[in-house]
Amino acid sequence: MSARRLVILGAAGRDFHNFNTVYRDNPAYQVVAFTATQIPDIAGRRYPAGLAGKLYPEGIPILDESELVDLIHRERIDAAVFSYSDVPHATVMHLASLCIAHGCDFELLGADKTMIQSTKPVIGITAVRTGAGKSQTTRYISNILKKLGKKVVAIRHPMPYGDLAKQACQRFADYSDLDKHECTIEEREEYEPHIDNGFIVYSGVDYEQIIRSAEKEADVILWDGGNNDLPFYKSDLHICIADPLRSGHEMAYHPGEANFRRAGIILINKCDSAKEADIRAIEDNAARVNPKARVIRANSPVTCDRPELVKGKRALVIEDGPTLTHGSMTYGAGVVAAKAVGAHEIVDPTPYAVASIAATYRKYPNAQGILPAMGYGDQQVKDLEATIEATPCDVVLSGTPIDLTRILKVTKPMTRVRYDLAEIREGVLEAEVRKMLGL
Repeated sequence: MSARRLVILGAAGRDFHNFNTVYRDNPAYQVVAFTATQIPDIAGRRYPAGLAGKLYPEGIPILDESELVDLIHRERIDAAVFSYSDVPHATVMHLASLCIAHGCDFELLGADKTMIQSTKPVIGITAVRTGAGKSQTTRYISNILKKLGKKVVAIRHPMPYGDLAKQACQRFADYSDLDKHECTIEEREEYEPHIDNGFIVYSGVDYEQIIRSAEKEADVILWDGGNNDLPFYKSDLHICIADPLRSGHEMAYHPGEANFRRAGIILINKCDSAKEADIRAIEDNAARVNPKARVIRANSPVTCDRPELVKGKRALVIEDGPTLTHGSMTYGAGVVAAKAVGAHEIVDPTPYAVASIAATYRKYPNAQGILPAMGYGDQQVKDLEATIEATPCDVVLSGTPIDLTRILKVTKPMTRVRYDLAEIREGVLEAEVRKMLGL
């Protein structure tokens, strides 16, 4: 029987992992191409031969998702395997209908098929949407583990935007590693908080190689998920973050709903800025589709490093990029802090946006009014700097998880917003971690 010809629909992350764990070195399948969306400058490259295995001596092409129909017909594709995250259910099914209409099967892999078993305990942190609060929850859990005397290694969901072969297994222990690996702003946003907390972070492309390297220096593995994707590793404790500012999304986005249904703990974050009715709606959904899960409420307190720079001033607010783009939020911690410390005005940078930043607003109009921290390459960082310089403001308020002054060169004063996790009923998460570890 001839090999089944596949295209894997992705965004430079879950797609590569699905290939590595299910299709690589499997003669029953021939992966003809990957397609790419969500992330700029991924299409047009190749998944390298060194990672693709013996069946793909020339690697695998990565095409833009807009070429899908032509690809199906030109390459006689048997099935399209959907492999990216934070997508409305309707969008997933529109793609399914497109493939079916052109004679191609549409497939989704079961969660367990792609989860690698670790020799160490694994705590998986996931969410129902991008921007729900995974990063602060991961920091909170890592501090619990530190207090318990456990050596923690965090493994971050892939963000391989550079040379894929060189990024197969990356280890970050200090800021010099971020510079060495030429990390983007988005990568720094995820790695720096762990480094600041004294923890080692792994990331890359080949997550079998990554977990085996991390196990050599960890008592506990902390899976730090991306978007609303499922864990890459079998979790001994699976925590899913729900967002009451987007109540109902836990039942409307893929694969966030799968996380919501699988998790042992559902953590409802941002309760201090949400309506009680929206919190209760999530609790009702949890009781209906995942009654075995423990549901916990938490706040997300926000602080500003130098509030005196912002009070009474015209502030340009920068927020975490993915939260505004495929996360579809219209504001984040930066806006919350600006209002809390008494900014006179939050200045709209949209009319002053330059090049790729202007293109971001066209693609994600919900982000207008604040500035997404886009920085997937040197030119986009320059566009971000130019947009800041062109916007008439007194101060720049950064709501990203990192110190942007290390990356951006601007003349305007900039201060930082920090946000943390605070359990409403303290000690519940620590008790769950202790139970998992048998303490």
